Amino acid sequence: MNPAMDIRFFPSSDGDLAYLDTGSGDPVVLLHSGWVDHRSLDAQTKALASDYRVIAPDTRGHGFSANATRPFRWADDLADLLRHLDAGPAVLVGVSMGGAIATDTVLEHPDVVRAVVACSAATSEYQYTDPWAREIQAASARALGAGDIEGWLTAFLRFVPGESRTLDDIDPEIPRRVREMALHTLSKHTPDEKDHLVPVTGTWERVPGIRVPLLTVNGALDAPDLIAEAERLARTVAGGRSVTIEKTAHYAHMERPEAFNAVLTDFLRSLPAR
Repeated sequence: MNPAMDIRFFPSSDGDLAYLDTGSGDPVVLLHSGWVDHRSLDAQTKALASDYRVIAPDTRGHGFSANATRPFRWADDLADLLRHLDAGPAVLVGVSMGGAIATDTVLEHPDVVRAVVACSAATSEYQYTDPWAREIQAASARALGAGDIEGWLTAFLRFVPGESRTLDDIDPEIPRRVREMALHTLSKHTPDEKDHLVPVTGTWERVPGIRVPLLTVNGALDAPDLIAEAERLARTVAGGRSVTIEKTAHYAHMERPEAFNAVLTDFLRSLPAR
């Protein structure tokens, strides 16, 4: 994959943050999952750009965006970008880490958020309890600690099919793309690099105060504890809804883009006029 030809850069206070800005209409922001970048949401960008202004950033430390050199929060980065682009309030659509960023942003910067779609995600305070997922996280940490990049990739890619399947059950193009993006992001970092990310705290206490439409989208084959936490998020927000996409796991937007896009466009069309 090549970077989008029309990728742009926002000169933040701590380096340039990359983003795609295409289409016209009400703004929809696509937020990628951890270790990959905006290209993982190409199918959604293409499906939405004819009717919406699609903004797809690379989260700090990922893809083509700068790494952090001082403390930061991803929610603050996103709010700064949307204010810079005069693109709020926007619908935030995030996958995994991106979904947590979307939820954190509506808690921290509600003025820039019109609605939230959290896919395979809840808030950023979620931690896996499922033994299968915890084992993958442990294997990933061991491999990175040993400098074993292939071992880390092998563990990381297990989230693509989920616990009940193997990579042999998946279109090989999906793990190939995820692998390429993950390697690109990993290459930006060094083993001794300080983690400057500041966590957003007290999220669940504030979730009942969310006053915008919220949808959670889950692959039926994803980790059960993550699905339960996402459904809890939907139940806790007034009017929140949850949708399950069958025959897919953590990367439903890549594995079943037609089904995912149908859910997303139905939600967007249901929103009150701005």
